[in-house]
Amino acid sequence: MTRTLKLMVCAVLLCVTASAQSLNGAGATFPNPIYQKWFTQFSSAHSGVQINYQSLGSGAGIHQLLAGTVDFGASDGPMTDEQLSQYKGKILHIPTVLGAVVPAYNIPGVKQELKFTPELLAGIFLGKIGNWSDPAIAKANPGVKFPNQSIVVVHRSDGSGTTYIFTDYLAKVSPEWNSAVGKGTSVKWPVGLGGKGNEGVAGTVRQLDGAIGYIELIYAVQNNISYGAVRNKSGNFVKASIESTNSLNGGQGTRLHARALVLSAHLNSKITP
Repeated sequence: MTRTLKLMVCAVLLCVTASAQSLNGAGATFPNPIYQKWFTQFSSAHSGVQINYQSLGSGAGIHQLLAGTVDFGASDGPMTDEQLSQYKGKILHIPTVLGAVVPAYNIPGVKQELKFTPELLAGIFLGKIGNWSDPAIAKANPGVKFPNQSIVVVHRSDGSGTTYIFTDYLAKVSPEWNSAVGKGTSVKWPVGLGGKGNEGVAGTVRQLDGAIGYIELIYAVQNNISYGAVRNKSGNFVKASIESTNSLNGGQGTRLHARALVLSAHLNSKITP
């Protein structure tokens, strides 16, 4: 989901080795804020133990794990059977955090919270809706005065689990997106500018008037970036929040697997599949 799009588990990809007092990891930017907090606190509580994590993107984390240059990687999307077969040892997928991917935007003069239908998001990222004054956007947001402002799509430039989450969502809600673009950690984007990591996308959205991108919720919250509510299958517009995402941590309606998250489409009216 995201409470606004799609809930996803970020998993640590662990290669168990006979290591000593230092662990090196790399991968997803999605969980980096909480990872840095955890690792700092752990090192403070256990003197002599150092955990180093590089926020490079899920694709880089998987690549470095397979190359044997790190002790663990992190990815929002699970490794494929083909990727696992490239490694001679055993790789474990350990779910670590839940998070939400949200549509973040920067529209001069617009202060209201926006609403996005699945059709709008697919149309924008396909490049078929190119101006914030488009009637389809106004229809979903009655009463909002939109400027005659070109839409600047911002997407990831690196291999990204966040991209996997977002494109998987679009592929499920839009047959056109599914056939033209599909899903994956890297796809051929029809339009837009690339940013490296959640940090790069968030920064570009903040800087460019008319921009819209997809980022993990905490990057929108910490950077004070506006993000919208998304219509779910029940017809309700749902906006992600830290509280709403945390409320799923009990597992009601969800099943966490080693390499996947299964989310019921209608857990309740507050969830967006």
